[in-house]
Amino acid sequence: MTQNTAEKSPVTLLGLGAMGTALARTWLDAGHPLTVWNRTPSRADALVSEGAKAADGAAAAVAASSLVIVCLLDDASVGAALDGVDLTGKDLVNLTTTTPAQARARAAWAAERGARYLDGGIMAVPPMVGVPEAGGYVFYSGSRELFELHQEALAVPVGTVYVGEDAGFAALHDVALLSAMYGMFGGVAHAFALIRREDIDPSAFAPLLSGWIAAMAGPSVLQTAAQLKSGDYTTDVVSNLAMQVAGTPTFERTAAEQGVSPELIQPYFELMRRRLAVGSGEEDLTGVVDLLLK
Repeated sequence: MTQNTAEKSPVTLLGLGAMGTALARTWLDAGHPLTVWNRTPSRADALVSEGAKAADGAAAAVAASSLVIVCLLDDASVGAALDGVDLTGKDLVNLTTTTPAQARARAAWAAERGARYLDGGIMAVPPMVGVPEAGGYVFYSGSRELFELHQEALAVPVGTVYVGEDAGFAALHDVALLSAMYGMFGGVAHAFALIRREDIDPSAFAPLLSGWIAAMAGPSVLQTAAQLKSGDYTTDVVSNLAMQVAGTPTFERTAAEQGVSPELIQPYFELMRRRLAVGSGEEDLTGVVDLLLK
């Protein structure tokens, strides 16, 4: 430990997977007295050698600190680990990946047990933890008072972004961003599949693809948000819906010519066509968002 632990608030961490272990090391390096617990005790050995204290059980770990951070596999694991544990007066910060509904239910569960609750959605992978320039951060939602009280400690591993009193908002932001990421990955996979059988170097193609995505995605995301807020989907449209729908057969024919399945792009094209049938051809693609609402 590199700093005076007497000046740092104690932290308890439940869960020592790859992410939990990365988080733990940053608190140790910052001088926070750290108590850890993991269902498989041997995972704590390396951290103990670096200055952490391993608790015999989850209850003992929780008792050791006011600030209790949970980073487990899923919501069921949180319930199992804390079953029967006295949470009275504890500040419980749950960094376990869950759904918004699970986060809200867990917040109510914690309140019933006398604990304040903060939910977190980690927007980083373990190598980004403790590396400020990597740009990782955690979405937090729930008790604003709790967030402000512990923000300094919570900001040690990665940045912090508070998104509201609703405990489900952190998970919702997390899943929304990751859903966009997987949609992007789908487009990238389709693009590489189109050139896969040709005499085109994927490494030479990659910078073109990366640059194009960056150039298109940033402005498009901001424009979609502005149009959703205003309700006018025809504002500042460059390539209107009618024109883009007219171009979709070319993409489908190209995929067929290249022997590539259109299954990653065709669902979006179908939504574009449905929107054209009920909306205005002068719109942007923003109306597709409304089609997804059940």
